Amino acid sequence: MTATVNENCISCGLCAGTCPEVFHMGEDGFAHGSEFGSELLDVAQQARDGCPVSAISIEE
Repeated sequence: MTATVNENCISCGLCAGTCPEVFHMGEDGFAHGSEFGSELLDVAQQARDGCPVSAISIEE
């Protein structure tokens, strides 16, 4: 699975705080997603659902 963060990101850090195994704040100040295993799907979805600007998508 892959999590991606689009250009709507406002750099709030909520996703990285919720699921640091999948999301991190880059040197550019914005959040970035990564590939992850199914064991992290629930928490990655929590991060996606909590994003205040709906900038996160998850593809299986």
